[in-house]
Amino acid sequence: MGRPWLSVSPAKKTDMTPVLLGFLIAVAIGVTGVGGGVITAPVLILFLGVPPVEAVTVSLLFAAAVKMLVAPAYVWRGQVDFRVLGRLLAGGIPGVLAGSLLLEKLSAARQSAVLTTILGVTIAATAGFNLWRLWWRQHNDCLAKDRSGWLPLVALPIGAEVGFSSAGSGAMGTLALMNMTPLSAAQIIGTDICFGLGVSLVGGGVHWSLLHSTPEILKPLLIGGVVGGLAGVQVASSVPARPLRMVLCLWLVFVGLQLCWRAL
Repeated sequence: MGRPWLSVSPAKKTDMTPVLLGFLIAVAIGVTGVGGGVITAPVLILFLGVPPVEAVTVSLLFAAAVKMLVAPAYVWRGQVDFRVLGRLLAGGIPGVLAGSLLLEKLSAARQSAVLTTILGVTIAATAGFNLWRLWWRQHNDCLAKDRSGWLPLVALPIGAEVGFSSAGSGAMGTLALMNMTPLSAAQIIGTDICFGLGVSLVGGGVHWSLLHSTPEILKPLLIGGVVGGLAGVQVASSVPARPLRMVLCLWLVFVGLQLCWRAL
């Protein structure tokens, strides 16, 4: 007689994989603060075999959904500077539109290897920015001067990077706020989360309208992400975030380089 557990179909075995990945990614976002875009896209490509364009689309929509759960708490606590947020969005939204259209152009030309390479470089660079940000915050506690008038110009390439790769709003947006505004740490986080929410919604909407989405993957990711987001909020206060964030960023550098190697 055959063994009954061997009769389970492969589809049923893998049905829970996106749910588990969504849960783990959302927990990582809640505990470490590392953005969802920089984690989700490479995980989808390397572990689920999702093509780069679809991975970016799903990553944007997933990041927007998770940040929708988090952003209201910062708004309620008064930790969002809407003046600064408006200036970020003034540059970020045109940028994300341009980045999304560039991704569409390369996708139409079937430049899969180029897309994967650029995505890998972006992931590794963004993770490196996060590591540098951790070091900078440890050694520089002084408040920056208010140069927020330049934020639209700075946010333009950040938005383009988000539209092209789904990564960048967390690390680079935070660096911009730290160096160009006198906001407190809580205000920087809250304002940057709302900025990431805005550009992710716009970028995800553009990609969705261009039929890049893969709803069969997005839905289980969101299911796991909602549970993971709630779990991350509970765990965040009792887990040392800095060491975990450094380990996660080092892992993301490796993942980015792995994407480049795979493309080559």
